[in-house]
Amino acid sequence: MSDVIVPKGQPVAGDPEKKGWLFKWTNYLKGYQRRWFVLSNGLLSYYRNQAEMAHTCRGTISLLGALIHTADSCTFVISNGGTQTFHIRAHDEVERQSWVTALELAKAKAIRAQESDDDEDQISGGVVVVGSGDGEGEDAGGIARELAARFHDLRTCSELVARHGAALQRSLVDLEIPPSDTTNQVSERATLFRISCNAMMNACSEFMSTAAASSARLSRALQHEREQKIRLQEVVEQLARQHDSLEKTAMGQNTSHSGGNGSGQGNETEDEDHEFFDAVEEGVTSTMDDKTSFVIKVPVNRKNKEKSGESSDESEGETVTETQQVIFVEDQERAEGSMGGAEPGEDAAAASKAPGKEQDIVVWPHVSQAAGGRARRTRVPDKPNYPLSLWSIMKNCIGKELSKIPIPVNFSEPLSMLQRLTEDYEYSMILDQAAKFTDPAQQLAYVAAFTVSSYATTACRTNKPFNPLLGETFECDRMADLGWRSISEQVSHHPPMVAQFCEGQAGWQCWQEFTMTTKFRGKYLQIIPLGSASAMFVNSGNKYTWRKVSTTVHNIIVGKLWVDNHGDMDIKGEAGPAAGYVAHVKYLPYGYFSKDTQRKVTGVVKDPQGVPRYVLQGHWDSRVEVAPVTSASADNTVCKTGKFVLAWERVPAPPDSDRWYNFTLLAAQLNEPEEGVAPTDSRLRPDQRLMEEGLWDEANVEKLRLEEKQRGARRQLEAAAEAAAARGLPAPAPAPRPAWFARQAAPAHAHLRHLYTHRYWDCKARQDWAACPDIF
Repeated sequence: MSDVIVPKGQPVAGDPEKKGWLFKWTNYLKGYQRRWFVLSNGLLSYYRNQAEMAHTCRGTISLLGALIHTADSCTFVISNGGTQTFHIRAHDEVERQSWVTALELAKAKAIRAQESDDDEDQISGGVVVVGSGDGEGEDAGGIARELAARFHDLRTCSELVARHGAALQRSLVDLEIPPSDTTNQVSERATLFRISCNAMMNACSEFMSTAAASSARLSRALQHEREQKIRLQEVVEQLARQHDSLEKTAMGQNTSHSGGNGSGQGNETEDEDHEFFDAVEEGVTSTMDDKTSFVIKVPVNRKNKEKSGESSDESEGETVTETQQVIFVEDQERAEGSMGGAEPGEDAAAASKAPGKEQDIVVWPHVSQAAGGRARRTRVPDKPNYPLSLWSIMKNCIGKELSKIPIPVNFSEPLSMLQRLTEDYEYSMILDQAAKFTDPAQQLAYVAAFTVSSYATTACRTNKPFNPLLGETFECDRMADLGWRSISEQVSHHPPMVAQFCEGQAGWQCWQEFTMTTKFRGKYLQIIPLGSASAMFVNSGNKYTWRKVSTTVHNIIVGKLWVDNHGDMDIKGEAGPAAGYVAHVKYLPYGYFSKDTQRKVTGVVKDPQGVPRYVLQGHWDSRVEVAPVTSASADNTVCKTGKFVLAWERVPAPPDSDRWYNFTLLAAQLNEPEEGVAPTDSRLRPDQRLMEEGLWDEANVEKLRLEEKQRGARRQLEAAAEAAAARGLPAPAPAPRPAWFARQAAPAHAHLRHLYTHRYWDCKARQDWAACPDIF
């Protein structure tokens, strides 16, 4: 019998648990290719054909710790944490399910085998060896060797004590017949015995100290491994639930498509050239265990260092050093159950309020009919299931300038950026509540909770909004039912910039100038806001200013898109009695194996003297709680707090919102047609309206027409300016633009900002739209 060379990672000889032909995703040019797969000994390997099994393995992935989930009725994905991912497609749903079942069984068998091996390896010479999971330095093998060396020292000392003790005993017996030198001999033997006993005691002391230190390290490692096990169990349970939900959804879609699309859906060969197969990748859940007390980490004052919008990204070479304050919260009643994490892709608002908990505010219930009898819609049409072919898009881009490449509406949602920014005021009742407070610290704590609430829907909203045209506006008058109204305008196209102003019936005003920069890193896209936002309370004159944190969109190339918000936000009091107050809010970045709950937000509010006054905690996609600081240490690093109260909680999304772009009810009503608005209003955009109605092909044509119209107007203006310059004349004035915002110097700020001119609502009352350009 000849020897067989088995490549590294390939299963050893033995009967495979399952084998057969499947299709594996290779790249965007070749797509899915037919490969021979073999499942054996907890490893899944593939070859180009059966003949290659004797000498060449094309790839192997270990099922131990791998995630297995289905993408559609015939496709499943295997991933081991990011280093390896197999996208595999079966011939039909039955074959896919049989492979998934076999893989899950093989994975469970491999886990059981590893646990059995670990139990045997961890018992060595009566000492239990546990791998260090907390990164403290010394591994289990080093600890075992050190303890073994100390034990050897003890054994040597024991032999010395026994030998010298026997010699001393013989000397004492000889005292019965005392020779001349018996006394000296006994003294010498007694001295040797004393030295041996001292060495024995010293060795015992070293052994005990080493064992105590090792026991502490092993206890921490064991606790860490237990926590990791609990997290992984929660991940498996969550993935199992999502797997079941995805299968049901896929079955429902397949049933509806087969009944409604006729024979056009049956041509698999033709569809393969136009489909893009995404891998569903879910996040990791982590839950905090119940404890009698817990810790909140908040950033201390970094000497009022001014930021200019750029994030503290260490990968870019910038290092920001900051100290952490630790605040011990002793209120167990509010602590328990308030720190639960939410998973990416899951509606975090499903965690409803526990009965009996106090609340300071009443969460706004979404309404379908506003005051005054005006009925509002409660949803938008369902999102069509149009296949997206990246290859077709790339072919259409060949030979075109980068600025002329159209981005299809397939990547968008039927809302413009102006409307998306208006969603920041969905939980305006937080500002209504903050307007009632006279304490600037308490008011600032609720303003911080309001800034967190603006990120509530970003976790599940992965489609990009429409880019507004220059001069495009959007008004939202919800004064009758929600108590606020806003006006937004695209004031610049290069770079794109939005100016917005909102006023509330409770006596507050908010305005912002939003622009951003982006960083593309291959697998993810980072969005860094550059503008600033402000809030002012009319009665007290308190004014607060902040900048938004960075947003990262993951899985840009392959996989299911998911969004994370991270970074530090400083909300500063700039006017009124609140001047000098500051709130440091920290958005913790997502970590697959982090000990903290995901999407966590912590913060502290300090007075002008730097003394903590309020702390806040929660999650940016579900809820925020605040509590007053009752006492603080001399250095303001350890504080005790009172009872936490709910400052904001997200309203659960409609149960079928995943079928219409994951909109909230407010988002669904933003693009609702309305009479009397400006002719530049986003609701009048024809491409956006066609997309909402499901006519995506027509929407793409109309979108291209609007973009070309905007480019043509700019080219005409540039040509006219060149002609005027050639004749020595001044350049012609640009086309009229709404005068709702004017670029001017803001109070207490040196640079220019786009500030609201307070003219829009008067012009609307008169229906005077003479200043509006023809952009649609």
